Amino acid sequence: MYLAELSIEGFRKIGKLDLRFRSGLNVLVGANNVGKTAIVDALRALLSTSDEGALRVDDLDLHVNNAGLRASHILFRYVFRDLSVEEEADFFAALKPQPKIDGEPQKYEAHLCVRFVPFNTGGRLRPKRWCGDHEENAVTSEMLEELRAVYLPPLRDPASGLRPSRTSQIARLIDRLSDDGAKRDIVDALTTFDDELAKKAPVAKTQKAITERHEEMVGTLLKQKMKVGLTPPDFQRLAARLALEVENLEVELNGLGFNNLIYMAVILSELSLNPDAAYKALIVEEPEAHLHPQLQAILLQYLESKEKPAQGERAVQVFVTSHSPNFASIASLDSVGCIHQSSSSTQSFFPREVEFEKGKKEKLQRYLDVTRAELFFARRIIFVEGAAELFMVSALAKKLKIDLRKQSVSLLSTEGLNFDSFLPLFGENALNVRVAIISDGDPPEPKSYPKLGDPPVRSATANGLKAKENVFIKTFFAQKTLEYDLALQPENRAVMLDALEELHGVIGKDLRKAVENAADADKARELFSGMFERGDTKSNVQKGAYAQALAHAIAKDGVDIKVPPYIEQALEFIVKE
Repeated sequence: MYLAELSIEGFRKIGKLDLRFRSGLNVLVGANNVGKTAIVDALRALLSTSDEGALRVDDLDLHVNNAGLRASHILFRYVFRDLSVEEEADFFAALKPQPKIDGEPQKYEAHLCVRFVPFNTGGRLRPKRWCGDHEENAVTSEMLEELRAVYLPPLRDPASGLRPSRTSQIARLIDRLSDDGAKRDIVDALTTFDDELAKKAPVAKTQKAITERHEEMVGTLLKQKMKVGLTPPDFQRLAARLALEVENLEVELNGLGFNNLIYMAVILSELSLNPDAAYKALIVEEPEAHLHPQLQAILLQYLESKEKPAQGERAVQVFVTSHSPNFASIASLDSVGCIHQSSSSTQSFFPREVEFEKGKKEKLQRYLDVTRAELFFARRIIFVEGAAELFMVSALAKKLKIDLRKQSVSLLSTEGLNFDSFLPLFGENALNVRVAIISDGDPPEPKSYPKLGDPPVRSATANGLKAKENVFIKTFFAQKTLEYDLALQPENRAVMLDALEELHGVIGKDLRKAVENAADADKARELFSGMFERGDTKSNVQKGAYAQALAHAIAKDGVDIKVPPYIEQALEFIVKE
């Protein structure tokens, strides 16, 4: 069985939120303060009810809406699916029929709920757990024992969970891996070794010295029987004293990053081998903590590989929350859930539920490197075609006194005309994030050189992109290309030529003369063609390198530049309140 749905009402930042999970790995990503920890605590409210993981809630956790009204209670609803016949029997009182599919047997799902309500003047909220449709139908202690989850907080000390103790993960794991016969063998071996140890002179002399001094102190009547040895011959006490050594060092001396990996490996082993619970889960906040990017990738790859349990193991559902673009970029799109803040509420979005055009989802997965994975955390986004536009849009925004970072704008390249792979992620039923697309108009006629104010003549690709606009996505097109539209402005030509001379001295000087000698109506064409349409026998100027040189040139104090209208309009759209 696995947790398929979770509904949250009236909890902290969350007024109402519906989440849908996969049976294996679930990676919940989002910016700081959007409600990821609230989701984790909603999971813990049902799945971690033991003393070590129990969630404590007070009236400060009640949601306050935009009108300042505080919720009267907190409600969590959980839906479990894919129950076996035995699990259906264990959760019989919680069962409800799933929608019937023709030709398939009727399936059932388990519905459980937790409501937190005030119960005294101290501010604490008391949980009430029930199942099925009626609050009088209480969740039994037997049901709770069938739900086992381990929670790892963001500021965790993995070494403490690996230290010798009765409740250490090492003690739990060895208990899972030992049957009664194996436990007796270990106790017998320890007893034999302890008896032999007691015969060794240093041990025997130590015991004699302690015993004699003790008897001398308290007398024959009050003396106690003592023995110097390893441990009483009892398996549980032995398990409680087992310690883990790493690279010949005590585990406390090992690095935090590797200790986190070791701790998760031990926990997953214990959970997957646990026959006592029908449902097992691992809940991890910020799994990237203390891990460099390579180890983050290794951890994520391992978690994905465990979605199908090995022979003799049980499935473990994994929930991780992260605000790391690196972690989001290497996660499968199918496992990602986006938590984001709209203008009025916290919302969820699952890319796996989007109907992408053929091949677009796979392309998006390939393009989601660390930089572009920032889109999962962004509040506003400008998409551009490539490196040249990245350099120039950033530089032009500064000329307009717009600080993109302070305006929470992420400037991202799609490496060509790959906008259509990204756009399905944004909209009313997707990420409610404002998106500006800055692209070339690319008139169908290659030798078309429009003038300022000419009506736009765009390529079929550009028109197709414009058709994808919605309330969150707007497109902004050059009349031809970024470089040509810059050259259309007479004020820009001198600094454009200066940047070219810095990059290619001879080309720059020759082109400056050609532009000066051209008619005013032809200067933009001359400047553009002299760099990027130099003919078959000459190499064109590289747009990325030129954009970097031009961005450096216009950043200098006292350099004036006229921002092309389409870029100015895009920047105004993206930063408006």
